[in-house]
Amino acid sequence: MTEEDPRVLQLREMRATAMLGGGKDKIERQHAKGKMTARERLEILLDKGSFNELEPFVTARPGTGIEKVEALPGDGVVTGFGRIDGRPVYVYAQDFTVQGGALGEMQSHKICRVMDLAAENGAPIIGLIDSGGARIQEGVRSLRGYGDIFRRNSLYSGIIPQISIVMGPCAGGAAYSPALTDLIIMVEKQSYMFLTGPDVIKSVTGEIVDSEVLGGADTHLSISGLAHLTTPDERSALDMCRRVLGYLPSNHLENSPTGRMEDPARLSPELNSFIPLDASEPYVMHTIIEKIVDGGSFLELQASFARNVIVGLARMGGEVVGIIAQEPSMMAGVVDIDAADKMCRFVRWCDCFNIPLVTLVDSPGFLPGVDQEHRGIIRHGAKVLYAYSEATVPMVSVITRKAYGGAYIVMSSKFLGTDVTFAWPSAEIAVMGPEGAVNILYRRQVDAAEDPAAERKRLTQEYREKYLNPYAAAALGAIDEVIEPQETRRKIIAALQSLRSKAASHPVRRHGNIPV
Repeated sequence: MTEEDPRVLQLREMRATAMLGGGKDKIERQHAKGKMTARERLEILLDKGSFNELEPFVTARPGTGIEKVEALPGDGVVTGFGRIDGRPVYVYAQDFTVQGGALGEMQSHKICRVMDLAAENGAPIIGLIDSGGARIQEGVRSLRGYGDIFRRNSLYSGIIPQISIVMGPCAGGAAYSPALTDLIIMVEKQSYMFLTGPDVIKSVTGEIVDSEVLGGADTHLSISGLAHLTTPDERSALDMCRRVLGYLPSNHLENSPTGRMEDPARLSPELNSFIPLDASEPYVMHTIIEKIVDGGSFLELQASFARNVIVGLARMGGEVVGIIAQEPSMMAGVVDIDAADKMCRFVRWCDCFNIPLVTLVDSPGFLPGVDQEHRGIIRHGAKVLYAYSEATVPMVSVITRKAYGGAYIVMSSKFLGTDVTFAWPSAEIAVMGPEGAVNILYRRQVDAAEDPAAERKRLTQEYREKYLNPYAAAALGAIDEVIEPQETRRKIIAALQSLRSKAASHPVRRHGNIPV
């Protein structure tokens, strides 16, 4: 039997070394923390046997301060391409066993290389983040590396889906890369994102802050609004990424994958009695969403942030849609600063990737008060208006109850370009609520009445019946049809099917100037 070429044996040895990352001891330490290695994560994320690695033998260049530590193959990141549900994707996974996953010049080169390939081939890019930040000993070279990544995050935004799965620390300037991507998934009790860590805060201010409170998964899902989804462990985070990709096209020129067709004509009779007769009584909008979308298909994003607004992806008749709605059971569905930002980003994201928008409206308006005015509620509200006006995807809206004032116009009204607008019989469309309108229009009449309270109540009911019903708006063409709640699903699907070939464009320009 002929002996194998020693050069082939050398290659196998080099591959085996690269596969070990920082070595067996550091892999064991990673496992002891309950964390997987970069390669183990990729095995779960990608279809079995589909991963092909790129540049596994890259090492840090001499003269970058790396002499102080061992230069290892791969330089702290595993990059390549594979498939998810048969669709091509490009990936990079930072390897915490190599210098804590710290980013240097050559690690940046590898990440940028795979990002360029993803954009050139119209495939999603997925980053698995687990890094202590910039490699200090490489100085400006590592900072330049982050700049190169940030620039690509920006240039490829809206071209290909960019997803970040934060599996561990993501500290300092490194946090800006996930923030520039389309969607961030974080692992509870394990992943952290912050610009200045607890040690720095303590040295500067004397304040002692826990990492979890400062920048943990729950903090970014519920308070900062940076994270879109969180999961209890790494495996579920990787599975969640696979699920999200099932709703997204591979690039901005394609449509989302079509799912199993579910009866588009299905009725929901319980919705005909779902809205309370008392307009001040709350109800749960989530219930309506679950009734009208394909069973179990709704994937809510940023669920704990700005809970007065709901955004998420779903399927209707097998086709992907983006859902935006107010939640009347939270703050009566008013729109505040955080809610405005949440809606704006989601509308623009769906518009980037050809995902039709379905908006369910029940809002008494924007949140009043000195605090909101001083913090810029006008500027933030204008973002939503801008996003809907700029969107060119098919848009359908349904007014379930209150649509008052600026919130009516901003929330996907026909006047901003929405294609089809429906209203339930319970819809109330007006400049303001009946109580406020009566106080302004009939103040003297109420004050002069023998029983002011009874007179105010009578006039309020009269105003509601005369001006707030949907038929007044329908008479002016402000809505296209008043529908029974039970037929909402059928009506939306039919409207979206009629809009499949929609072709809309804006005047030629460099880009608009959205208020930020």
